Amino acid sequence: MKIPVQPTPIRVPGFRFAGVRAGIKESGKRDIALIVSDVPATVAAAFTTNRVKAAPVLVGIERAAAGRLQAVVVNSGNANAYTGRDGLVMARRMCALVAEEIGINQKLVIPSSTGRIGVRLPRRNIESGVRDACRHLSPDAFHDALEGIMTTDAFPKFATAGLIIDGREVTIAGMTKGAGMIAPRMTPTGHATNLTYVLTDAAVSVAALRRALRVALPQSFNAIVVDGDTSTNDTAVLLANGVAGNRPLTPTARAFPELCGAITRVMQALARMIVKDGEGATKLIDIRVHGARTRRDAERVADTIARSPLCKTAFFGGDPYTGRIVCAAGYSGAVFDPQKLDVYFDDVQVVRRGEEVVGKIEARAATVVRKPEFTLIIHLHAGTAAAHRIASDLSVDYVKFNSDYRT
Repeated sequence: MKIPVQPTPIRVPGFRFAGVRAGIKESGKRDIALIVSDVPATVAAAFTTNRVKAAPVLVGIERAAAGRLQAVVVNSGNANAYTGRDGLVMARRMCALVAEEIGINQKLVIPSSTGRIGVRLPRRNIESGVRDACRHLSPDAFHDALEGIMTTDAFPKFATAGLIIDGREVTIAGMTKGAGMIAPRMTPTGHATNLTYVLTDAAVSVAALRRALRVALPQSFNAIVVDGDTSTNDTAVLLANGVAGNRPLTPTARAFPELCGAITRVMQALARMIVKDGEGATKLIDIRVHGARTRRDAERVADTIARSPLCKTAFFGGDPYTGRIVCAAGYSGAVFDPQKLDVYFDDVQVVRRGEEVVGKIEARAATVVRKPEFTLIIHLHAGTAAAHRIASDLSVDYVKFNSDYRT
């Protein structure tokens, strides 16, 4: 779903950006991005749970644990994953170059990479590109940096929010990339791929920022599925530099829930854009499971349907057939009585107490599932737990694109 996006100017006080061309991408588009805070910022970060972690993820986990960062350097077109010792050397080299060029401690810099797995980074391109990015830092280059992190994305993805804390205007802005290899399962420290950077000029303690990330992730990036593949490089970073001048927010501060809500909304908006941009996607489906025995059971049902090729291809075809949905719920591992199952497309009930009734309202149901966005509701009537997943359909274009992605 390619959606029209107007790249409106975005500034986050105390942050500068750059996006340059280093020749890593065959397309010649920007492939090095740099985000720099004028002062050290508090950080909360989350990374892939894939056992095979890219070199920049390993370096990022180590450095974000300290709770203070000042810069993020990103290359696109090459994931620097499954590249052995050379990959780690290059990930650290990217950080060292940034530190040298702008005069900060290299431990305050983390790297990210996205692109093809198993290919070594071209050292010369990386080094010249990173240096070039340092020379082009500007408060007005948000969209240049965003282009620099994109790979198979059909459109740029960004979101902003503003609020007042202690009488001070506070800005929150986020950028993300991702279209394929999307089923993020990120965990905070102390999904192509998903890379996300959310920046604010609010003063926020490390503990509060980490709590905000823990609240936002399950409702945003950890709730989305395009193809069910969890990347080696998934990364989400929150940076708060305190330039707004408010009293530093702690988890118990009166204004913390408002900030946490704003961060969550920005991340949710970004996550939904990724699903809309799923490679070849034509639909976004909100899958809502209610009445589960446990939260884990609700998540099992939602995840299984979101990942099922049969369900996803039915969504693509606009077919209101419910057999695939019921089948997926049944093998998900969740415990429920099939004779109590209810299923809806938006407000159109298609399964009532374990019996398909779609035949009686086929036209109404078909109208719903042909929309670019709709909600699939499954009620298990086994308890009170619920779960939500945001999924794309699976199209012919997805198969075509990924069958020759490397070659």
